[in-house]
Amino acid sequence: MWKFTLAFVVLFHVSLCKAALTKLHPLSDEFIGSLNSMNNTWKAERNFHRHIDFGYLKRLMGVHPDAHQHRLNKLIHVIGDLPENFDSRQNWPECPTIKEIRDQGSCGSCWAFGAVEAMSDRLCIHSKGESHFRFSAEDLLSCCSSCGFGCNGGFPSSAWSYWVKRGLVSGGSYGSHLGCQPYEIAPCEHHVNGTRLPCTGEGGNTPECNKQCEEGYNVPYDKDRHFGQKAYSLDSNEDQIKQEIFTNGPVEAAFTVYSDLLSYKSGVYQHVAGDELGGHAIKILGWGVENGTPYWLIANSWNSDWGDNGFFKILRGSDHCGIENSVDAGIPKVSEQTYPKKFYRAMNMI
Repeated sequence: MWKFTLAFVVLFHVSLCKAALTKLHPLSDEFIGSLNSMNNTWKAERNFHRHIDFGYLKRLMGVHPDAHQHRLNKLIHVIGDLPENFDSRQNWPECPTIKEIRDQGSCGSCWAFGAVEAMSDRLCIHSKGESHFRFSAEDLLSCCSSCGFGCNGGFPSSAWSYWVKRGLVSGGSYGSHLGCQPYEIAPCEHHVNGTRLPCTGEGGNTPECNKQCEEGYNVPYDKDRHFGQKAYSLDSNEDQIKQEIFTNGPVEAAFTVYSDLLSYKSGVYQHVAGDELGGHAIKILGWGVENGTPYWLIANSWNSDWGDNGFFKILRGSDHCGIENSVDAGIPKVSEQTYPKKFYRAMNMI
């Protein structure tokens, strides 16, 4: 009887704490401190200035509510022996894009970033390290009319279909002048002091589709396009997702973001408290177990000054926040069109 009473008291206390947290600003020191007192699998710290425009934060959630209607045919794997821990960065060290963290800026383009990041990794992996081609988020964001609404939200699955049907050109980060179409939207300053412009809910309009490469890039747009061979969605099954990553490389996934994730710093994230902000797409590059808690290893697109140098871990195996329910991937075409590494060195792309 006393065990039941104690459990009830603990649950009642947690409920009171969560209710109190909903009244706090999600970027306040009080909210962050309360998160750390209520969980033991992850640590919260400040990633965004207390007075950052909340409209900007909501714009980061770029998976449109109708994205589930665009899922592709599912690929089912035969499950082999899988390791307890797997990190694509370590398994394919010859592929530098796996380690990179991009920045979507003030635009709901996460659906495009999660896709092109995984596509870039997979082209390198399937070319056995010969191709270091970085697919352009700019090209996908601005030219894929079937992918949704650009900076106002998109459909991750449609991004992979577009890659197969139309192809995508190369392009690096904002201001890099790398590739055919570098990203056009500037990053903003998350913290108090820095060299970037303040983050606001304004701006970040979808760039116009421009089927030309920037001046100085010596490959025509049509010649620079690289294609996918096939695209597919994955079954909402932990082992199916693990097998896909282990066999073919990182995947894109979408999940629901709550305001406590904004302050993630380290450990295995589990939703503790805070309001729902919207759907967000990311890249899953591995999995593991930390202090007995299973996790997915994820690359975000909120710059490397967010979270654990741009990466984070989230609870694995229970479809936490829907992380296992919307996973997409595909196989790249590797052919004579895929330029060797010496080409990218000549173009200053690696």
